[in-house]
Amino acid sequence: MSQRMTDVGVVAIGRNEGERLKRCLTSAVACTDRVVYVDSGSTDDSVEFAESIGVEVVDLDTSIPFTAARARNAGIKRLTQKWDGLAYVQVLDGDCEIRDGWVQFAYAFLESNPQAAVVCGRRRERHPEQTIYNHLCDLEWETPIGKARSCGGDALFRLTSFDQVGGYNPSVIAGEEPELCVRLRGEGFEVHRIDHEMTWHDAAMTTLAQYWKRAKRAGHAYAQGAHMHGKPPERHNVKQTRSAIVWGLLLPLGALLLAFFTYGLSLLAYLMLVLLQAWRIRRNELRRGRTPRDASLLARYIMIAKFAQAQGVLLFHWRRLTGKQATLIEYKGAAQGGATHG
Repeated sequence: MSQRMTDVGVVAIGRNEGERLKRCLTSAVACTDRVVYVDSGSTDDSVEFAESIGVEVVDLDTSIPFTAARARNAGIKRLTQKWDGLAYVQVLDGDCEIRDGWVQFAYAFLESNPQAAVVCGRRRERHPEQTIYNHLCDLEWETPIGKARSCGGDALFRLTSFDQVGGYNPSVIAGEEPELCVRLRGEGFEVHRIDHEMTWHDAAMTTLAQYWKRAKRAGHAYAQGAHMHGKPPERHNVKQTRSAIVWGLLLPLGALLLAFFTYGLSLLAYLMLVLLQAWRIRRNELRRGRTPRDASLLARYIMIAKFAQAQGVLLFHWRRLTGKQATLIEYKGAAQGGATHG
């Protein structure tokens, strides 16, 4: 990068990300020497590599259940303790790489927009052509430009705004950025998504089982977010939680219970409803400018994900009612990493 920033720090989190982490941290130190890597029990050379290029390392206590929110808080705390005068922090997952020029562009945006607490840009999947699931992630990252309700796991935060709302909630095991953005917007701050390349992301998702776990984690995040901020006027994640329960639990369960009495017609009716909903999703995606192939792919897998999301919703409420500690739902295997957000 052409200019190294002195009042911007970077916090990256991860576990066993291998080459992905090396690309991540190399891209971070290219724009600032104020970089903290938070490791959650890696057994590869993640820590050694980070230290070898001058990155400050925080080793999380693995006896306490891991959350990305807890890791980011720990990294930002170390960052501000070690370097005085920081105004902004770029948060980053260990399977992501900062694009050339992003930090400078985002920095200029926040400097020009004092009400903006956070800005994010275009996240792209590194290998969308390798698997359907990578491609689905790449489609997911295509979000509208302008004032937004939330950001994702990669974003540049204004530290004064971040501190004012108390940072991330460490009890949130997924969807920690949208939850944080609810509180930021509640204090009158703005969230923006700008049309600039921000990061490469490497999902390395090759199986339906991984996609299922990721969707289950999303369902858990929906339910937890709705439980925390679901009251009017915010109604955070209420629509998503309701959709998961209706399509992934209530309708199929009702169809099964009625199958004997309706000679199977209830199952046929449910199938027709699913096909109709998939058609509606496809139509809406086409209106957004998707190709017919991508619109069909999204419609099919969005409906498949409802079942996994319903599992996640039920898991959250089971843990809440029984007082069980929420633990991370990981979709990556140990060899691929798995402690990152995306």
